[in-house]
Amino acid sequence: MVSKEKYRQGTITPALLIIASAFIIAIYGLLFILSLQFDYSNRQIASEKAVNIAEAGINYYQWHLIKSPGDYQDGTEDPDGPYIHDYTDPQGDVIGQFSLSITPPSQASSIVTISSTGYTNQYPKIKRTIVAKYGKVSLTAFAFVHNSNLWFGKSITVNGPVFSNGGIRMDGTNTSTVQSAKQTYICGVESGCDEDGEEKPGIWGTGDDETLWEFPVPPIDFAGIYVNFSQMQGAAESEGLYLPPSGDQGYQIIFNSDGTFNLYEVTGVDYIKGYTPEVGCQDLYQVILDKVLVGTYNVSDTPIIFVEDTLWIEGTLKGEITVAAARFPLGSYTTYIYIPNNLIYLAKDGTNSLGLIGRDDIIMTRDVPDYYEINGALLAQQGRIIRHHYGIQGCKSSGSDKNKNEFIFYGSMISKDRSYWNFSSGPGVPASGFVKSTLTFDPDMANDPPSYFPATQYQLISWKEE
Repeated sequence: MVSKEKYRQGTITPALLIIASAFIIAIYGLLFILSLQFDYSNRQIASEKAVNIAEAGINYYQWHLIKSPGDYQDGTEDPDGPYIHDYTDPQGDVIGQFSLSITPPSQASSIVTISSTGYTNQYPKIKRTIVAKYGKVSLTAFAFVHNSNLWFGKSITVNGPVFSNGGIRMDGTNTSTVQSAKQTYICGVESGCDEDGEEKPGIWGTGDDETLWEFPVPPIDFAGIYVNFSQMQGAAESEGLYLPPSGDQGYQIIFNSDGTFNLYEVTGVDYIKGYTPEVGCQDLYQVILDKVLVGTYNVSDTPIIFVEDTLWIEGTLKGEITVAAARFPLGSYTTYIYIPNNLIYLAKDGTNSLGLIGRDDIIMTRDVPDYYEINGALLAQQGRIIRHHYGIQGCKSSGSDKNKNEFIFYGSMISKDRSYWNFSSGPGVPASGFVKSTLTFDPDMANDPPSYFPATQYQLISWKEE
């Protein structure tokens, strides 16, 4: 006979088993949930690491472009990619990779598109992709960019950023930043200082708003600004208008407000004497006596014109175009660009754009209108933008057009050497030049320069995750 005590003990066992089983199931369920949560957290961390790795790929290729600006194949011979790199932690252990795809710039643009996909070795299927666009800093982001000392007189107003690798004397009015790469510089007679030179701050003068003056700032490497005249010549031959050496005096382009331009071959010229301190007295063959019409063309069909000769250009532009003048072999010939009359846009609304690129000087002639206006991005790669002194004793031709009332400029002026159009004779009317000058920056050109226009180092334009 079984005792009641033993019976009671035997009846408790099933209950304990049920409770223990339930407890074990709950523990395993909790561990499973914790495991899922832990895995989810790890995946979240892996996702964050993946985007950091992808961003590292973007940073790497930006550095690569600075060192090798023309390499869009990551130093390989593979034009397609992708280009895969290991990513290491601070201890040097490889924890992931980034895969790069590079879209090089088009012939008429400087924008490079970099797509970087990052992932970790632990979770290689968790990938994040960043797409960044880099473009070279456009020189048209400034109203005035020069590689030399500058002097803005009291009669000059500049509405836009100014930059120079040299020192700047600012006696005029500036409504935007004025930047110089110099802490101090030697100011000479070209800026109204003593013949022996005077040491001056990078920016100085009687200008109104010194709070906008910044110096020293990093210089712009003018030697690294590459103007590819050969590329422009090839583009003009294939999709624009190429004008070979004329065998005569050069060519004239006159823009018409209906979106066309007339092209002439110049067959006869006369000179006017002009003076600069750097060169002295010159015979400038700037007056057209005879010309022959070559034809009339549509601006829309001619995105680029390349002229291997001297060029005269004027008129009212409707549309977008780049005009360049240089003769091969470069440095063996001089190809001036003369602007004898107004050169303006039909409207300043962003729909019209002119890039005017000369290897040598871009010259405002003596007999320009009393109220003279130029619109466009002007670049004198190895020269200057200038109106000569037309009244100096011993270096003047007949006529009394040395002084004009006003010069209005809209766009960007860029030159290697010092540009100027006024010669001082003290307060009041200049000895030769314009009584008043106003230079205004074209904001539409800041990120959308004329085609084939050169630029400086790369900068980030856009960044997004895909």
